[in-house]
Amino acid sequence: MPTFSFTRTVPLPLDEAWRRLTEWPRHADAVPLTRIEVLTPAPTHVGTRFVARSGLGPLTVDDLMEVTVWRPPVDDEPGLCRLEKHGRTVLGWAEIEVVPGPGGRSRVVWREELRVRFLPRAFDGVLRRTARTMFGRAANRLLRQA
Repeated sequence: MPTFSFTRTVPLPLDEAWRRLTEWPRHADAVPLTRIEVLTPAPTHVGTRFVARSGLGPLTVDDLMEVTVWRPPVDDEPGLCRLEKHGRTVLGWAEIEVVPGPGGRSRVVWREELRVRFLPRAFDGVLRRTARTMFGRAANRLLRQA
């Protein structure tokens, strides 16, 4: 399974960076051709499930995710969210960690392991680069938008 990670340092307090990255419906604004449906009642907690549906018309892929770790930041303590992907096509996990950064900023570390069922391993490198770029851009947009 391809794994990738990236880090962003932003001029936001921990709790605001966390909020911007973990309000799941906001991800639809940052990922083209994607809709988000939260399947469990708010607020987010361990067991929260949501689906990111990407594509056009009948050509869509569902990325069904479940929150398995939910530790929001408190004071200057880091926050960590882990998502397990349970879809028929998209599998793996993602972690979003928000830690104190230099000068009162926040550092975001995004780690992900991604597998697309039926995609041969020969495409792992392309999938890794594409996913890193796509999720990196989405994180940038989410962190810029209040």
